[in-house]
Amino acid sequence: MESRRKIIIVLGPTSSGKSDVAIRLARKFNGEIISADSRQIYKGMDIGTGKVPRDSVGIRSLRKGSDPYISAVIPHYLIDIINPKTNFSAAQFKKKAEKIIEDIIKRGKTPIICGGTGFWIKAVVDNVEFPEVKPDRELRKRLGKESAEKLFLMLQKLDPERSKNIDAKNPVRLIRAIEICKAIGKVPKISEPKGSDPYGVGIGSLQFLQIGIDIPKEKLHGKIKKRLDKRWEQGMIKEIKELKEEYKLSWKKIQSFGLGYYWIPLFLQNKISKEELHERVYLAEKDYAKRQMTWFKRDKRIKWLKNYKQIEAEAEKFLN
Repeated sequence: MESRRKIIIVLGPTSSGKSDVAIRLARKFNGEIISADSRQIYKGMDIGTGKVPRDSVGIRSLRKGSDPYISAVIPHYLIDIINPKTNFSAAQFKKKAEKIIEDIIKRGKTPIICGGTGFWIKAVVDNVEFPEVKPDRELRKRLGKESAEKLFLMLQKLDPERSKNIDAKNPVRLIRAIEICKAIGKVPKISEPKGSDPYGVGIGSLQFLQIGIDIPKEKLHGKIKKRLDKRWEQGMIKEIKELKEEYKLSWKKIQSFGLGYYWIPLFLQNKISKEELHERVYLAEKDYAKRQMTWFKRDKRIKWLKNYKQIEAEAEKFLN
């Protein structure tokens, strides 16, 4: 039987501790990490997206011409690479991730995908095919004036199925889905995993172990609160001011990234108080975690584990 090439995926809701787990697994199993986070891909959004801290002493990749994001002496890919003025799609993520996976395997290391953007992970695991639909500038300009709520209602009418599997508060993704619907009738169906094979086989006979961080809701909410307190102290508000200035972004563009990026511009424009800002961002993060879990729980192949000891044992069994 052909030996399958193996990839570990560490997933779960925001603030669940995915990054720490992925780094420990990378140290144990000679791995390198590919980030699957639709906000951490962007430059200038460090505190607000919870990027792992970059090592102060740079370490170059073994690949010629590559300089990955190094954290805890582990190479991380697809973090901090895109100008926030630029949109970055699941199709682009899949294409880049495939190349990086092949390179990591070629060098005899273990690829570890880590993140909470469910559709990006699914795109790789299930080899999702994306339609070739060119951007419609006029349509985007028109839709860009609408609220996320209105865009979601429009998508529901055009394609009820796709509306069930999309971030209803992300106008960029909603506009792209509507754009595809208008061009080809509907967004191609995303098949639901059957769950018969615990290890999904996707691109080029790659074998995937999907590990979910199983954390009680109350504990997760506490971690979200603690993490946000730290971000306020680190200067998340100042970072967003600098993001606007450095990249010449409109408040509307910054708000399209959601969560704190939606509410901080309102505070900076004196539309809400600091107390309301803190409360709104906390509620937004909780709601985001809930939506992430709704997405992940549909995939029965994910192994939900409670602690690192269980996770390491499962990974060892999978790799050997």
